[in-house]
Amino acid sequence: MGIYLNPDNDGFLESIHSEIYVDKTGLIGYTNRRLNTEQKYICVSRPRRFGKSMALKMLAAYYSRGCSSMELFRGFAIGQDQTFEEYLNRFDVIALNMQQFLIESQGNDVTGFFESEVLEELREEYGAFFNSRETGLASALRKIYAKTKKKFIFLVDEWDCVMRERQESEEMQKQYLDFLRSLFKDQPYTALVYMTGILPVKKYGIHSALNMFQEFSMTDPSFLEEYTGFTEAEVQKLCRKYGMDYRETASWYDGYRFTGFDHIYNPKSVVEAMLRRKYSSYWTSTETYEALKIYMDMDFDGLRADIVAMLGGGRVRVNTFSFQNDMRNFKTKDDVLTLLIHLGYLGYDSGAEEAFIPNKEIIREFENAMSTGGWAEIMRILKASEKLLQDTLRGDCASVAAGLDQAHTEAASILTYNDENSLGCAIGLAYYSARKDYRLIREFPAGHGFADVVFLPLPSSRKPALIVELKYGKTADSAIRQIKERNYAQALAGYSGEILLVGINYDKDRPDKPHSCRIEKAGTNAGGPP
Repeated sequence: MGIYLNPDNDGFLESIHSEIYVDKTGLIGYTNRRLNTEQKYICVSRPRRFGKSMALKMLAAYYSRGCSSMELFRGFAIGQDQTFEEYLNRFDVIALNMQQFLIESQGNDVTGFFESEVLEELREEYGAFFNSRETGLASALRKIYAKTKKKFIFLVDEWDCVMRERQESEEMQKQYLDFLRSLFKDQPYTALVYMTGILPVKKYGIHSALNMFQEFSMTDPSFLEEYTGFTEAEVQKLCRKYGMDYRETASWYDGYRFTGFDHIYNPKSVVEAMLRRKYSSYWTSTETYEALKIYMDMDFDGLRADIVAMLGGGRVRVNTFSFQNDMRNFKTKDDVLTLLIHLGYLGYDSGAEEAFIPNKEIIREFENAMSTGGWAEIMRILKASEKLLQDTLRGDCASVAAGLDQAHTEAASILTYNDENSLGCAIGLAYYSARKDYRLIREFPAGHGFADVVFLPLPSSRKPALIVELKYGKTADSAIRQIKERNYAQALAGYSGEILLVGINYDKDRPDKPHSCRIEKAGTNAGGPP
């Protein structure tokens, strides 16, 4: 066994011996089906600390003939797969961390340093099959295959580090991508290539240097959805084990929504919350908020308005296809929003092609980024939102209307009221502070329709639920009537506690006092959580 060639299984051993290990070995069954096929090139991109390196350690422990891992995998999902024993520890594996090569080469000739390191280990094992003066890795591997017919599995971590950390060097990026293409594409010695990174494969014009790869990303994870993070069932099981409330956990760390799995959780944060028995910002604390602020402050028309709309609980349409899969070449606001999806700061609904802020942990990071300048008017709204919530809970309709008028004045330069949807985003922003005690849901299925906004109290809050109906150019009374006539409170039949009905109207023809409000108590429900 070596550092790069046929590593041992120590990395995976550490994972399964940790206090929390969630079984993701089912991924191996998928990669087994891709071995020695035209679909053997896999590129998985997802945010930092989403389990990419752990998956590579698992694959290395399974495939590498440098170790014996039968007992390690017993009892896990892959043990029930019919291919389990067929490929277990049967391959020469070359495991690579490109970040390591970039650092140790000090950015000078990364590919040359990489080749020399791997060739050194290959010579120890297969030196008899290729000339010791051979300098090309691809050439050496072809000669080994010609003499032995042995194929290699390549596991590549941080494959995109050159794109992320050498953003200014287009030439270095092209050279790097060309090297990877020559190493992997159409080579007889390749049984499987599994690459991970944060960014999808870099594009140049309409082509990709690595167009043989099938990509699994945050905008389209395809068959690998359940391996992108923790699933709803996995988190529920952890909450039961550690005595943590599932709804509160969801408000903090849920929000990555895919086609088959509607609830995918940030694994780093869930693990930390369970181990510490405390909810906090764990994933975002691994990087400073300045990384997010750089992209928020980019001067693209409509970008600030979209961010404000998402802060208010809304969604924005995004065209993800123009993104060049790097962190430098931005042409539109859609490119910036797409990058934020890949970085994990935004969730994405591929069916609706809409982006949104996924959970409480992430929304706090947006707040931190805005607090250091450039977003003064929005910060004033956020700071006033606590009083607005208290006025609402007291039933002070006049103060609520005045608070909404002030919030509208502050946000007018960024967010335009065009309809009830944009009004909903503004209302969500005005009630920003409610997120510490509530789960805010837009377009909540209720009775004979959809309530515009529902504030569901978190278990620790002990505050009443709010059903908010919005009207544009009508009356607050008509909003209350709609809540009652369509029986929106029926959707909270399982909720135990007080319910407030809140009707809000915006009248653009009254610029002095455009908002009106009416608040009524709907009584108290009996039952468990909805």
